[in-house]
Amino acid sequence: MELTRAGAQESMRGNSAYFTGSVWLDRIVQAPAPARVRALRVSFEPGARTAWHTHPLGQTLHVLTGCGLFQTEGQGAIVIRPGDTIWIPPGEKHWHGAGPTTTMVHIAIQEGGDAGETNWLEQVSEADYQAAGASAG
Repeated sequence: MELTRAGAQESMRGNSAYFTGSVWLDRIVQAPAPARVRALRVSFEPGARTAWHTHPLGQTLHVLTGCGLFQTEGQGAIVIRPGDTIWIPPGEKHWHGAGPTTTMVHIAIQEGGDAGETNWLEQVSEADYQAAGASAG
């Protein structure tokens, strides 16, 4: 058994190569092998978002607070709210983040492994983000 006390780990700022805007990451778990589960609490300030990315083993997002946006490549963006849970299949290109005027916090759960956890791709442009926010339903 391993207990990590609240406040024992520092919050990490999201890397600007993978995020636009102010994003904070708080590790929940990074289990040692043979387990592969990884979980983060991710806090997005208004307008902040991930770059496009995929996960070799999929990802689950569970929204805790605020109102955000989620988009899979080739589909329209959707609004995500507290209590919403999204399963993203392996290899599905997507992005997620806060709304233009709202914060959003979610838990991101994925597995690590030989293929890694996340394959980061290009940033979501400001024009594409604004269009997603305007069309999300």
